[in-house]
Amino acid sequence: MATQLLRALGPLRLLQRSPGSAADVPLRAASHGTGLLYPEHIPTSPLQKALLAVGSAGMALYNPYRHDMVAVLGETTGHRALKVLRDQMKKDPEGAKILQERPRISLSTLDLGQLQSLPEGSLGREYLRFLDVNRVSPDTRAPTRFVDDEELAYVIQRYREVHDMLHTLLGMPTNMLGEIVVKWFEAVQTGLPMCILGALLGPIRLSAQNLQVLVSELIPWAVQNGRRAPCVLNLYYEQRWEQPLTSLREELGITDPPTPH
Repeated sequence: MATQLLRALGPLRLLQRSPGSAADVPLRAASHGTGLLYPEHIPTSPLQKALLAVGSAGMALYNPYRHDMVAVLGETTGHRALKVLRDQMKKDPEGAKILQERPRISLSTLDLGQLQSLPEGSLGREYLRFLDVNRVSPDTRAPTRFVDDEELAYVIQRYREVHDMLHTLLGMPTNMLGEIVVKWFEAVQTGLPMCILGALLGPIRLSAQNLQVLVSELIPWAVQNGRRAPCVLNLYYEQRWEQPLTSLREELGITDPPTPH
């Protein structure tokens, strides 16, 4: 059993040694004969995926800011949900265009000067403000590795790269409370087990005061907005930078949060 465990966790050791993502490179099928479906792909067996899921879940619960473990959990448990999301994108003109063109969001693909020059209140300007105020970077998103389908690998990569866009849309910061609220919205929107787990177990780390606000006000608001909004992966955000954020929220049916946080 110990030998099986070591073999199963081999891909996780590769993950720790692998270089960062080249986010400006679209996910595309690799050459035949390599065994790889896309550049960062690490093929894994069902047993390896199961053990990776258990191990990454434990690490993510212990430290929610281990984004690499959260990423592994999402990839090893999200196959069915990713297929549903992929099918939703294919049925939507804007979503289908995203699947075809495979845009990536990173510092190498964003024109920060252009975003800075946009009008106050525009999606691009507010997204840039979010990155600056919360001191986050789109380059922190881990590359997809354990999804054994090239198209689904792009879907989960796209989900990761628009995560900060959802913070901007929902008006949520990157503190623990804000992340949990976004996870509730994402859980309703995507059905990804990783999001559901984070939404359900994340609150145990909150103070009593924040927990009360979350349960009584913010969870109902996030669930209601998640159900009402169309699939947020169908938005070609890069072609909507100039759109006023208030206009986009109205289009999606997203209301203001009940209390400022």
